[in-house]
Amino acid sequence: MSQASKLALNADELSAYLAEVFPSVWADFEIDAITDDSATVRLRVEDAHLRPGGTVSGPSIFALADLAAYVMVLGRIGRQALAVTTNCSIDFLRKPRSGVDLIGRCRLLKMGRALAVCDVLICSEGDDRPVARASLTYSIPPAASAAARAG
Repeated sequence: MSQASKLALNADELSAYLAEVFPSVWADFEIDAITDDSATVRLRVEDAHLRPGGTVSGPSIFALADLAAYVMVLGRIGRQALAVTTNCSIDFLRKPRSGVDLIGRCRLLKMGRALAVCDVLICSEGDDRPVARASLTYSIPPAASAAARAG
C-alpha cells in the first residue's frame, strides 16, 4: 500500500511559480526531480556564473544551494512568497569541473510548523564528488503552517 504524497506542488508547478516570481533568476535553473523529502535542482552554468580563472563563483554556488532548499520547502508548503532563508552554512570543498552544469541535491531533514531544515550537496554534472555542502534553515510563514496542519 503506497502512502499519499506530501507534496503541495510538483516540479512543473514549482517551475511555473518560480518563473513568475523570479523571472531573471529562474532562467538559470531547472528542477530535475522532487519527492516528499528531496529535490534536485540544476544550475545551467554560463559565462555570467564564472569568476576570474574560469571557475563557478561562490555566489552562484550559494544561489543553487539556496534555491534547491527553497524548491524543497515550497514543494511541501505550496506557493508561499514569505518562506525565507533564516540560516545558511556552506562549505566550498573543491573546484567545480569546467564546462558542465552544477547539480544541487537537497535532502529535507525536518519539516516543522515554523522551520524547515535541509542539507544540500552540490556536484559537477557527471561527478559525484561534492563541490560544496550547505545546511539551510527556512522560516515557514504562519499561514502555510496553519494550512499544512489543516490539510
